[in-house]
This record gives sequence, structure tokens and C-alpha cells, in this order.
Amino acid sequence: MRYWLGVVCREHVERGRRLGIAQLGHGKRPPLARLAAGDWLVYYSPRTRLQGGSPLQAFTALGQVADEVIWQADEGAFKPWRRRVDYRDTTDTPIEGLRRALDLTADPHWGHQLRRGLIELSEGDFTRIRAAMDLAPEREDRPA
Repeated sequence: MRYWLGVVCREHVERGRRLGIAQLGHGKRPPLARLAAGDWLVYYSPRTRLQGGSPLQAFTALGQVADEVIWQADEGAFKPWRRRVDYRDTTDTPIEGLRRALDLTADPHWGHQLRRGLIELSEGDFTRIRAAMDLAPEREDRPA
């Protein structure tokens, strides 16, 4: 089991939650292919919207990859690749309160790595982020 951070604006994260899917890198397949069934995906949203949105800098969703299937959706001219994700109930959590506690933000230039759109998280970072997003510790779906 691995832990991933996807960088996506909140508007797109919310659409993905409603559809029960993950879409990364503006619909590209390679980032989704790095994920495996059972992996955990946390979304970090730098902004509320892709264009013209307000700065947000928060973790905005968390879910577990449901299976190994990657498929291409058809939205007319846009044909993004997607995967099914089982999202958990969470609350948006600003990164600022966690910055000193995360390996992710240990480097003074930590934001540069977010440009890749998908990065692997340490288990410790995932656990801290998950706890901050208000998931009940007694839930059966927590990582082992």
C-alpha cells in the first residue's frame, strides 16, 4: 500500500468526489497508472478553481483507490483518463497548520515538487494529514 498526494483545484476535486473518480494531470493516464488498488490518495488544492480561483492551500479530499481499472471518459472534445476512488468524509484542512509536522514540507522550497501533480507521501505524512482531516480513528478503513 502506498500513499499519494494529487495536486488539483478544489472545484475539480469536488466534481471527482461526486462522480467517485480520480483524475490527475488534466486527464492524463500516466499519473493514474502509478496508483494501485488499495493505495490512498489525498488531494491538495492550491486554489479553489483552475483559472481565476482564490488561493486555498488545503487538503481537500481523501480516498482509497477502488480497483485496477483505468478508463477513458468521453466529454466531447475532452477525453480524460479516470479511476474509481472510494472517498471518505473529510473536511478541508489548511496545510499551514501541518507544515512543521510533515516530511512533505521539510524543504524550504517544498512547493516546487507539487508542480509534478502527483507525488508519493510517507506513511507518517499520510497519517498526520488524515488525522487532521477529521477522520474518526475507530473506522475500519484506516491503513494498517
